[in-house]
Amino acid sequence: MRILFVHQNFPGQYKHLAPALANSPANQVVAIGEQANVKRAQGFHPRVRLLAYPEPVGASQQTHHYLHSTEAAVRRGQAVLRLALALRKQGFVPDVICAHPAWGEALFLKEAFPDARLLLYLEFFYRARGSDMNFDDEFPTSFDDQCRIRLRNATQLISLEAADAGLSPTRWQREQYPKAFQGLIEVIHDGVQTEVVCPGPVAEFALPGGGTLRSGDEVITYVARNLEPYRGFHRFMRALPAVLSARPKAQVLIVGGDEVSYGRRLPGGESYRQRYWREVGGLLDGKRVHFMGKLPYHKFIDVLRLSRAHVYLTYPFVLSWSLLEAMSCACPVIASDTAPVREVISAGRNGLLVDFFSPTALAETIISVLEDPGQMTALRRRARQDIEEQLDLASQTLPRLLALVEQLAAGKS
Repeated sequence: MRILFVHQNFPGQYKHLAPALANSPANQVVAIGEQANVKRAQGFHPRVRLLAYPEPVGASQQTHHYLHSTEAAVRRGQAVLRLALALRKQGFVPDVICAHPAWGEALFLKEAFPDARLLLYLEFFYRARGSDMNFDDEFPTSFDDQCRIRLRNATQLISLEAADAGLSPTRWQREQYPKAFQGLIEVIHDGVQTEVVCPGPVAEFALPGGGTLRSGDEVITYVARNLEPYRGFHRFMRALPAVLSARPKAQVLIVGGDEVSYGRRLPGGESYRQRYWREVGGLLDGKRVHFMGKLPYHKFIDVLRLSRAHVYLTYPFVLSWSLLEAMSCACPVIASDTAPVREVISAGRNGLLVDFFSPTALAETIISVLEDPGQMTALRRRARQDIEEQLDLASQTLPRLLALVEQLAAGKS
């Protein structure tokens, strides 16, 4: 079987599927990604051939602002097409193409390989209402934004029309796509390596300003790729003064960068961390609030293992891997009562849910969990069990992903 992976930040969501396919000597695996990202992925797997395209030029200044992302996607799609045509000339014709369509890379793949089966990773379909847009009144969107967002989906819709199948990690994410396409989309999560992401003791965890933490300390954790409103960072920060006042021994570990993954940037290059520290920092003991930045994976797992109260907040948007990893580590999870969180967290069963918009309710819940950690014992155990039974990579999700690829290669839908 010949498989082509296309993802500008390869391996991205294919970090388990691609090597699993490459492990079989009967398979040939090629991956295409953006040059700078592919360079970081060198050595990913000895049987995965990596090809790179240079970062495409973005939209011109004369392009209508609704079409900036679309023009950039077309340029990226053309860059991928050149590599695909070169592969075809070399004799590599894939049976299955696995591609993420959001950046335009899948636009022209069927032109190069019309007989290949195209499997799209369908992460998020933008809507002006009912999901992330206008969810948070603190960051309203304009009517112009609502019109622009419709055009942002054009790239995915064109790719979807050519697709043979799709997969989304959660039911809610699938349901954001037009009903005409939902029948094509399987719900299969990327999976969690539960044998790696698991509870365990932490003998010593060094803090950036000096000092250490260890298992048994009263530690509150918050994790996001970047600290921003989409992941409720502003609500979390506003809850901290009450929490730290009530719990004088509590320490807070905040993991995440200062870039913006989702939503709009602040003027003047200010980060959201700077903005909300300016708002509430005067009410906090800075020696007890530790901004960890982005951590190596093993250190990130240690953060989760230390947690006595793990907070996960999000707009109705893509579900973060970190929530599932926290559950796999049997963290006491306190999460926002938003979609698609409700697919994995059932209040009072494997975690607690709070109103995204209420820092007061969040603070009260954190304090309650820290005051009486025993109330979370059964919930923590159930959270770990749910991940093992439903989302374990080796026994649950990877076999389903491999079966889907094999069915497509065999010409089955």
